[in-house]
Amino acid sequence: MAAISSELNLFSASVWRCVSCVIHRRACCFCMQTIRPKEGWQVYSSAQDADGRCICTVVAPEQNLCSRDAKGRQLRQLLEKVQNMSQSIEVLNLRTQRDFQYIMRMESQIKGLRSKFRQIESDRKTLVNKNFQELKGKMESLQPLIPVLEQYKTDAKLISQFKEEIRNLSGVLMGIQEEMGAYDYEELQQRVLNLENRLHNCMNKLTCGKLMKITGPLTVKTSGTRFGAWMTDPQASPKNNRVWYMDSYTNNKIVKEFKSIADFVAGVESRTYNLPFKWAGTNHVVYNGSLYYNKMQSNIIVRYSFETGRVVTQRALESAGFHNVYPYTWGGFSDIDLMADELGLWAVYATNQNAGNIVVSQLNPDTLQILNTWNTEYSKRNAGESFMICGTLYITNSHLTGAKVYYAYSTKTSTYEYTDIPFHNQYFHMSMLDYNARDRALYGWNNGHQVLFNVTLFHIIKTEDDS
Repeated sequence: MAAISSELNLFSASVWRCVSCVIHRRACCFCMQTIRPKEGWQVYSSAQDADGRCICTVVAPEQNLCSRDAKGRQLRQLLEKVQNMSQSIEVLNLRTQRDFQYIMRMESQIKGLRSKFRQIESDRKTLVNKNFQELKGKMESLQPLIPVLEQYKTDAKLISQFKEEIRNLSGVLMGIQEEMGAYDYEELQQRVLNLENRLHNCMNKLTCGKLMKITGPLTVKTSGTRFGAWMTDPQASPKNNRVWYMDSYTNNKIVKEFKSIADFVAGVESRTYNLPFKWAGTNHVVYNGSLYYNKMQSNIIVRYSFETGRVVTQRALESAGFHNVYPYTWGGFSDIDLMADELGLWAVYATNQNAGNIVVSQLNPDTLQILNTWNTEYSKRNAGESFMICGTLYITNSHLTGAKVYYAYSTKTSTYEYTDIPFHNQYFHMSMLDYNARDRALYGWNNGHQVLFNVTLFHIIKTEDDS
């Protein structure tokens, strides 16, 4: 197996060769190196940045072609500099041509002055006064010639300096080109295209990983009460970016829909749903076109289809506490937390049988039947929020300032570990924190602010010789 790590921000993870590109809302940095079957990759991928793009960095271990990266960048910078200098020289040429034409006109005036002097010499007495006045006027007209000549000298000197610098740069460029050898622009362009295809294949493998870091938040909007939920569908197609908005944690059954994040920010609703039952808490989830929520004052989970506008299924979560029996630290009837990740639909709750500690159950999204259950040793009342990533439950130790991801339970190995992953609780009170596998981001409701957190995941993928 090859160890792979995903990072929200595009950064240089090593000195190896990287080329940046953008493919469908995801920015990547991918090594221009042919990967041999036995070589592992280090891959850093993440959720969205401030411009809505996701960022992935793939680093290859060898550096034979990668070592040319600095020279390639230097070559591009020098070429840009030469282009800028060429433009400057063109401007100077135009200016000197204009000055030269002006000087030509001055030359004709000087010749005229010579003839006037000859006339004065032949008849000093009668024409001295008249010609003197004419001579004075001519000399005044020639006065602007002095700064023009000075500017012409300066421009000529600059042109000479530019030409010398271009000669020096040309020598450097030729040396770099010779050192790069046969890798001309067309060949490098083809390699970039090949890397884009490999990136798509790589991203398909980067489905699961271990949480390493949380950054942000990005404040998307400020609206509603202190408590609520907002979400997108992780199972939706890339073109479907609908947003659902559920304000408050009780006594409400109105769900607002927006066609996109932009419409959500602008407050342009596309549709409103009036649910048949009020919800409890803020821990709802939209998954594959259906809304899953906890029915108020019960441990019943409701599956509501947005397509049909009807309840498809509802089922009691047996033995689960409800109505503030086992809530998160902030209360708000947050006993039952429904969530989704790369592996499916989950319910997080607590039971008397497990002494009020958190229980994790994977659900069938169609029937809501429990597929499997894991009992943890972490008290539900001591948890601020929780979310699932790749079958691992991550639990925060508070909903207030200073909160961090403190505990992680893996359903794959049925083991836990204590963690120390801080995140910035910017608005002091977190009442909703859910992971979206498609966006690879955490959606949060932070004291009336709808926010997004980026995550860093450490990935494990198989190389070609892994069995």
